[in-house]
Amino acid sequence: MTKKIVITGLGATSPLGGTMRESWEALLAGASGARPLEQEWVAKYELPVTFAAQVAVRPDTVLERPVAKRLDPSSQLALVAAKEAFADAGSPEVDPIRLGVDWATGIGGVWTLLDAWDALREKGPRRVMPMTVPMLMPNAPSAAVSMHFEARAFARTVASACASSTESLAMAYEHLQQGLADVVIAGGSEAAIHPVTIASFASMQALSRRNDEPATASRPYDVTRDGFVMGEGAAALVLETEEHALARGARIYAELAGTGVTADSHHITAPEPEGLGASRAVLAALEQAGATPDEVTHINAHATSTPVGDVAEVRALLRVFGDRVKDVPVSATKAAHGHLLGGTGALEAAFTALALHERTAPPTINVTEQDPDAPLSISATPVALGEGPQLAVSNSFGFGGHNAVVALRSV
Repeated sequence: MTKKIVITGLGATSPLGGTMRESWEALLAGASGARPLEQEWVAKYELPVTFAAQVAVRPDTVLERPVAKRLDPSSQLALVAAKEAFADAGSPEVDPIRLGVDWATGIGGVWTLLDAWDALREKGPRRVMPMTVPMLMPNAPSAAVSMHFEARAFARTVASACASSTESLAMAYEHLQQGLADVVIAGGSEAAIHPVTIASFASMQALSRRNDEPATASRPYDVTRDGFVMGEGAAALVLETEEHALARGARIYAELAGTGVTADSHHITAPEPEGLGASRAVLAALEQAGATPDEVTHINAHATSTPVGDVAEVRALLRVFGDRVKDVPVSATKAAHGHLLGGTGALEAAFTALALHERTAPPTINVTEQDPDAPLSISATPVALGEGPQLAVSNSFGFGGHNAVVALRSV
């Protein structure tokens, strides 16, 4: 028997704000989290891109100092978001062996790894911290969240590039359906704004180079888009069966009604140009939700602001929705918060849950001349979704051809 899986808690720390509510309100207000980088290494390495969307509140100023020192920034961000989400869910009393964690990251502890390499080269092996490996592991954020909440059902990690945290939600859905836990903390985090990653993404021509106007650099579906804006942050969602949530009197934001995960098997960085794998993921999520494309009333697009990627997603949406897609409100929120890589899907799913809960689709900023090859319903201001039943999809696509989609339903 299929169980109804619901979202009862949300947490985030992002370039738009230090909490979920701050991030959501800034998103609705049309704010941008992209700012010039002030670190000395920008000039030292003569980086061609000198801005990014850094978190509004550093996690090491929120966590207790001894805790923060033992964690890579990616794990620090994970813990901040998860703590907020669990509190937002009413801190459910659950047997530790019935509490699980499904977490995600695209890159992992890059700062810990490369700082250790610098220490080794410059000062020798005795100066490499004993905790280097436990801090840099991709599963470290999941472990940190699990240990904080004493979650003993499982603590699993997804690493599928920019689809990672949407895939972690799909995994959480499956784990709850299988009865492996009563409550799951799911999400993703990334802290990879580092000179190496910036240099690499810039070298492959993936980043916007609008150094003089960072706030408007991410412009999905605009004819002048020239790449994505690096972001960082984390988002967490508390998921449980509807039966469990109602039994404890929890507030429910939305239902996680279905998920879809596919692979392009096309190219390590470029999406399949016709959107074949992406469209299959959307259709799979809707099928699992017991819904049709005609029922969808809102889309949170992956929309990174790259010339090739945006068009491939549009083609996928046209395959699924046909001309009707022109009438469905589409939000491309990376225009505001940048691309959080492995953390972005969870943040966008959380925004989608709030959109359904508050009946408001967030705006897409910075689109001054919409690409005619992207015939979508995009608005620079929030859009009312109405009072009737609402069904939304949130898309994530990652390097390696990973496609992950979640379908959310209003309650």
